[in-house]
Amino acid sequence: MRNLRELLENNRAWSERIKANDPGFFQALVQQQTPRYLWIGCSDSRVPATQLVGLSSGDLFVHRNVANVVVHTDFNCLSVLQFAVDLLKVSHVIVCGHDSCSGVQAAMQNLKLGLTDNWLRHVQDVMHGHEALLSEISDEEQRLNRLCELNVIEQVLNVSRTTIVQNAWDRGQELAVHGWIYGIGDGLLRDLDICITNQRELSRAYEEAIRTPG
Repeated sequence: MRNLRELLENNRAWSERIKANDPGFFQALVQQQTPRYLWIGCSDSRVPATQLVGLSSGDLFVHRNVANVVVHTDFNCLSVLQFAVDLLKVSHVIVCGHDSCSGVQAAMQNLKLGLTDNWLRHVQDVMHGHEALLSEISDEEQRLNRLCELNVIEQVLNVSRTTIVQNAWDRGQELAVHGWIYGIGDGLLRDLDICITNQRELSRAYEEAIRTPG
């Protein structure tokens, strides 16, 4: 129970493979991380951010939580966002959800899970805000996956409304906020056609993304 030898051995083998292909790889990482992207995704173990986009260590700054939620009272997420935007100067923030998300499903079904219920209220707010749209979808799985998409779109809006991103735009920093969804069944990422690069685009980009069929 106390022994995680297999994971440590896996790590050792991984390190040796990297060094065999690129002897200076880890020494270069020690000097500086210069990612161009911040990934805000779900904690689901089936959604490994760096692997999905074929990037290497040091290329992707990552924050993950249950159901990829961004709220203005979450100082953990905001600290990651501020560090990425102000210090690392990332060019892109990607909010990525995934289909069949168990967190979104729990919110939709109003399951009683304990402390997590309070966090998932944010997803329920998204659900109630789009109740009319979701009610038009009779298939339960399709309705769940559409809510997963709508949740991403709402979180893109939340990221774009933070003082961190607003201040970056005000000072002329190039920064784009994107919304993606990942298909666990086929391993493919899909752009939800929402990309916000300045304050003026907020409302139009949001409304167009909502109108786009899931």
